[in-house]
Amino acid sequence: MASLRKSNTLYIDQEALSALRLVKSGLLYPVTSLMNKKQTIEVLQHGSFNQKLFPFPLLLAPSGKINQEVLASALPGDKLILVTDNQEVGYLVVEEVFEINPKERVRQIYGTDNLEHPGVKSTYKRLGKIAVCGDFEIDLASITARKERIEEAKKRISAQHVTAIMMGANPLHRAHERLIRQALDKTDLVVIFLLKPFNNTDLQYDLRFKTLSYFVQNFLPTNRVIIIPLENSYIFAGYNEVIIDAIVAKNFGCNRLTIGQNHAGVGMYYDQNTNKSVIDRLTTLNIEIDIASEYVYCNECKTLVSTKTCPHGQHHHISYHSDSILELIKLGLLPPAVLMRKEIAAIILSELFPDRFKNLEKLYYDIMPVTGLLEEHTEKDFYEELMKLYQTTSLT
Repeated sequence: MASLRKSNTLYIDQEALSALRLVKSGLLYPVTSLMNKKQTIEVLQHGSFNQKLFPFPLLLAPSGKINQEVLASALPGDKLILVTDNQEVGYLVVEEVFEINPKERVRQIYGTDNLEHPGVKSTYKRLGKIAVCGDFEIDLASITARKERIEEAKKRISAQHVTAIMMGANPLHRAHERLIRQALDKTDLVVIFLLKPFNNTDLQYDLRFKTLSYFVQNFLPTNRVIIIPLENSYIFAGYNEVIIDAIVAKNFGCNRLTIGQNHAGVGMYYDQNTNKSVIDRLTTLNIEIDIASEYVYCNECKTLVSTKTCPHGQHHHISYHSDSILELIKLGLLPPAVLMRKEIAAIILSELFPDRFKNLEKLYYDIMPVTGLLEEHTEKDFYEELMKLYQTTSLT
């Protein structure tokens, strides 16, 4: 590739590139372009863009000395080459450049500018003091393919109603499974948007996709559930997350967004002495919002129950906190089946701890019931059989 001249090159990261793809593909409609200064002020004043709900200005203001020099000297009509990871990914024709306050910018997104907040700290480092807007071109092949998959799935079953679920599945546990099944009861097609964060996550996307795919393929009607990757960039962060989720889901062709009670931004606030939720603001988006019940395991009911319907107190409840289940996994412990399906746990542990056992076959035949025939077994097989032993109750 020919060397890129610094004077007309803008260096952006994968996170910014992802946001630009959402804009260009129409997934953030009513926003279909980067905002200029006048539009930025409009959104800050009214919380809307072209009289439609949008929570904060959508800007491109990359950090870095070279970027700041390029933007400071850029004039309307200049063509800036967009480069990500040393690869040319598109171009932008300058309409306007204007100064922004990075701290105010993160406050608009997160509701705070406290740099102790990990998300605020990460986003603040990425921000420069000059924003640029203008028409731009980038490759939209990945977004187009995802849209086509959803449309094909809808046509395959003549789906009239489509429900979106934004899910990290980090890791996939029993409450996630119940949430998906509950959504299936109320809709024709469920689209699970599996989140791909740009910062480090405990379980890599490919592993989370593998576990979710296993569950869908083996325990759900496969023609009614599809998994779509969704880059979880900074614009989905903070207390406006549910608004952006709803906008993206709607523009992907979904009629409903199902969220949990603990979803970011669902909390109450006061407006003119009236109790309101962010859900009240979503009525203008023309998408249903379904807030799913919180599910727990009750040791009196002996099953997974909604906290709204279980008569027993919290001291009888086992909660599904992903971080706690993940801590067990990171320690190499097999989570109880009441928390996570044994097949899912086996997939994760066998990948996180490969070649863990010195003599797997001997261990398997020493402690597991077998047919008597010599067979090869994987570490996944071992974990699944071990869980069955944990569930044996005759001696407990």
